[in-house]
This record gives sequence, C-alpha cells and structure tokens, in this order.
Amino acid sequence: MSDYFGKEVPKLGFGLMRLPHKGLGTDVEQVKKMVDLFLDAGFTYFDTAFVYPGSENAIRKALVERYPRDAYTLATKINAFILAPTESAAKKQFDTSLKRTGAGYFDYYLLHAFMENNYSRYDKFHLWDYVKEKKEEGLIKHFGFSFHAGPDLLEQILTDHPEVDFVQLQINYADWENPSVASRANYEVARKFGKSIVVMEPVKGGALANPPSEVRKMMKEYNPDASYASWAIRFVASLDGILTVLSGMSNIAQMQDNISFMKDFVPLNKEEQEIIRKAQVIMGKSSTIPCTSCHYCIEGCPKKIAIPDIFAAMNLQLGNGQMKEAKENYASVTSPGHTAADCIGCKQCENACPQHLPITNNLKKAAEMFKETGE
Repeated sequence: MSDYFGKEVPKLGFGLMRLPHKGLGTDVEQVKKMVDLFLDAGFTYFDTAFVYPGSENAIRKALVERYPRDAYTLATKINAFILAPTESAAKKQFDTSLKRTGAGYFDYYLLHAFMENNYSRYDKFHLWDYVKEKKEEGLIKHFGFSFHAGPDLLEQILTDHPEVDFVQLQINYADWENPSVASRANYEVARKFGKSIVVMEPVKGGALANPPSEVRKMMKEYNPDASYASWAIRFVASLDGILTVLSGMSNIAQMQDNISFMKDFVPLNKEEQEIIRKAQVIMGKSSTIPCTSCHYCIEGCPKKIAIPDIFAAMNLQLGNGQMKEAKENYASVTSPGHTAADCIGCKQCENACPQHLPITNNLKKAAEMFKETGE
C-alpha cells in the first residue's frame, strides 16, 4: 500500500485503455467481472480518459452504477490535442467525462500525454487554471499530468507548476535507460520534486508479457510459476514513491494473474533485481519496435493503417524469429489500401506517438518484410 493525500492506495491500478471487446463495442459483462475481482482483492484505483473509446461509458456501467462512490477512486484525463481544436472543446471534455462516468467527481484528474510538441497547448487553452478551478469546486480531489517526454521538460513543468499533486510516467525495466522514454531520468526528476508517481506502461503495452527468449529463460529458471508480466509490474512497484501501478488488463485471466502477485505485494529481492539488470542489457540489444499499442497514431492517419498491429506482427519476427506467424498476423490486420506500403509519409502518426518512434520508416521496413503477402 502507498499512503498519499491522506488515503491508502493499493499498489495495483486498473488501466482502462485496453478493455475487452465484444463485436464493435466493449464487453461490459466481462468488465463487470473484472471490476468485481479487482475490488474484492482490495484494489480501488481505476484509470480512464476522455479519448479512450468507450472506456468512460463502460466504467459507469461496470463500476459506478454498481458500487458506492467511496468504494473506489477514479482517474480520467483532459486532452488538448486529440478531439480538441479549440479551448472550449477541450474544456467541454470535463463535463462530458462527468456525464459519461456518472461519478459525480474525480479523485484524480490529469492533463493528458504531455510531449514536446503539445504541452504548450495546455497553457494556450488555460487548462491549468481550469482544473484548479474544478478542484476548488470539489469536482477534482487531486490533479496531475501524464508525461511522454524527457527529463528537462519534466523539470521545467514541475518548476512552473509546483501545485500538481502527482505525475504519471511511463516506467518499465526495458525503458529504464532508453533515451527516447527516459524512465529512470524522469522518475528521478519527479522524486526530486517530491511528487508521487502513477506508473503507466509497466508491461510496455504487453511486450514484457512475452520478452525475448533469453529473458524468458532466466525468469523461468529462477521462478517457473511467475508470469513474465509479474516481473515487470513488481519491478516498478518496488520503486520508492509509487502511488499505484496501472496495468491495462484486457481479460479476466490477466486480472487474476495480476491479483495473484499484487494482493500481498513483495518487492523484488536481490536475486530478482540482478535478473532484471541482465534483462535490461538484453532488451537494450533488441531489434524489436518499442510500440506500446496506445493507438494514438491511428486517429489522424489518412490511410487508416493499423500501425500498432503491423508493428506487433513485425516484432514476432524481429524478436522471436516467428516468420510464418508474423506474416499471418500481418495479413489479418491489413487490407487493400490500408497496408504498410500505402503510407504516404505525412507523419501525423509521429507527431502523436508518445514513444517518438520513426513510424514512417518502420512502415517502410514492414512493407519490405511482408512484400510476399501480396502488397
């Protein structure tokens, strides 16, 4: 448990960006079962966002309408660059989120996905003052921001806005020294300013649930019963100053696995820490694409290319040598006019990517890798 803001918060948070689907919508009945398991295990923190399709509505049905308001804490976010062409459109997101969730107020409210190319819009649209007003009105209990840039910008923002209660950072063992993600450096800046931290992407969009074979071998030899995801989540949960660790659980099995090792959380021991250090070395040499499958890149793509799914197919070959499976996956997620070869190089995707990936170049590599599929 972490004790911040006068209230204990369990170390595991339910990230609602990757909820299970049924047909074209969210599988609300499965989400209800996941919510029940989560709360029964003593966890309380739920994290959604205005721009997560169907998520706020789903959590109203699965959580808010079924449990008393003091049984859970709910976080959501305001986004100044997706679906927010004007200041009024951005501010309207708050009222829309309140209506969608039916929560009455938000325990945690975040300015969403700061990057070098967008953070100034939050000043331009006066959103810092706006969320402070909502906090004064009692509609927000604590506010912060989620962050996808480097330590210099983080230091600047925390210097300019010491009033924030917490920050949400992408931290995982694979990106600990990754210069484009800067997990360690950002973590250290946040702690220097005394800010508590909500961790996102602890399993790197699911990539660390199936790490490279060398890493899997080390982990299984040490503890054959532990899931690979458990190593990733326990790594970040073992750090000082962590408010909660968000796991984007997509099914009941993932929920049950996370509960199994987080309900009675035990920090990594010295032997486990050494295995993680060795894994970091191996992951640093990996040729896989570090996509977390957030899908922000798809929103503005004029060709509606399934970029994260294409990269996932590529990683089957790049990371595990699964050439046949990679081609089959690629064929299943593309269609004529929407393949990697159809990219026009507009780079809207790169402007939206929290990982700052060279997406257009990677799509060119995908087009070459999968040219035998009939592109």
